[in-house]
Amino acid sequence: MRVHFHGAAGEVTGSMHLVEAAGRRILLDCGMIQGGREMEARNFEPFPFDPASIDALVVSHAHIDHVGRIPRLVWQGFRGPIYIQDAGADLLPVMLLDAASLAENDAERENRRRRPGEPEAMPLFTRKDVEDVLERVRPLRYGARTTIAPGVEIAFRDAGHILGSSIVELWAEGRKLVFSGDLGPQGTPILRDPELVRNADLVLMESTYGDRNHRDRLDTIHEFGDLLEQAWNARGKVLIPAFAVGRSQELLYWFARYWDEWQISRWRIFLDSPMAAKVVAVYDRHRTLFDEEAREVWKRRPNPFTLPNLHLTDSTEASMAINRIENGAIVIAGSGMANGGRILHHFRHNIERRATHVVFVGYQAEGTLGRRLVDGAATVRIHGEEYRVNARIHTIGGLSAHTDQSGLLAWYGHFEGNPPVVLVHGEDRAREPLARELRRRGAGEVTLARPGTAVEV
Repeated sequence: MRVHFHGAAGEVTGSMHLVEAAGRRILLDCGMIQGGREMEARNFEPFPFDPASIDALVVSHAHIDHVGRIPRLVWQGFRGPIYIQDAGADLLPVMLLDAASLAENDAERENRRRRPGEPEAMPLFTRKDVEDVLERVRPLRYGARTTIAPGVEIAFRDAGHILGSSIVELWAEGRKLVFSGDLGPQGTPILRDPELVRNADLVLMESTYGDRNHRDRLDTIHEFGDLLEQAWNARGKVLIPAFAVGRSQELLYWFARYWDEWQISRWRIFLDSPMAAKVVAVYDRHRTLFDEEAREVWKRRPNPFTLPNLHLTDSTEASMAINRIENGAIVIAGSGMANGGRILHHFRHNIERRATHVVFVGYQAEGTLGRRLVDGAATVRIHGEEYRVNARIHTIGGLSAHTDQSGLLAWYGHFEGNPPVVLVHGEDRAREPLARELRRRGAGEVTLARPGTAVEV
């Protein structure tokens, strides 16, 4: 068995790894590269392999940095099945159709500004391309060991990251590969904790936060409650760039959980993301995957997804109307890294107001607007115009959907025999401290994946 690394190998986005075993070629994830314009331009580059040569695609979960290049893979010749956990299969069309719509709109906008002689802008993929992808999807339940090609079997285990997120077990040639996908922290609201795997001949492990430990989640929640109180007293508005899958649902959960303590009923809450609203419906259909505490919360009132002061805005007109509200509103909108989506329109109208509170609740990749704001930018460019940042910028790090260094070490520590581990899905500043700690604790050979490199198992 040989594993080639083609994405998320020294960075966080663009997950893509190619497994050659039993005479077959299996692709693990096919994610979009996210960040600044130069980084995202790499999504248009040819794949470093022939897509038609891939026998099957195995997807760890439906986040766009793990699925966002699948339409191009199919468009360029991939004709095999796509395996994903069944809740993830329900999320996949929501994610890809939204990304296609954004890509088409961006291309149309660029073409309106195109100067004579400049090439026509093309979307990364279209909604028709997504339809071609969905015909190939084969949903699997957690724990179902399945033959996906002659001599190759897989099973999915719950990764606790988002609904339907999976740890991938892959067997071939008498060897076993375990791909962590993205691992959630212990005690993540709504979701069950990541499952433990005991045996592997090689582990591919994410390392997003391999250099740090998160704050205690309860301390983080108290900080969030205090922040909301500050914003209310300042007669301000709270803007939260949030990923449509996972983070938006968790925020609604906390609003319901602390309904009385935070006096949430006094706020108007806007989930200004048609995609997030669709994702809420998917979560509601898969309550059997919730943890015990979440099932108890859902039995009580208010239901997190039907809060009496929650407004799900679908139309552009409804979204624009939110900007006429100057205070007493909490706006959750995509994209989570503020590199597109409706949150940009809310920034344009509010980021120069001192009473505005912008709250980042997830990872901000290099080159994104979110990262620039978190790093303290005094001015930012949005839709071609400069804006002074007078709003208060907050980072609530303890809500991460990725586990931290302690969680990664603990998860790896349950493998018998200290198998070799390759660190993926992390920048070097996060991977190197994790690698040192793994070696100190007696792990097998620890490798930092690089694009174009390979390992044998």
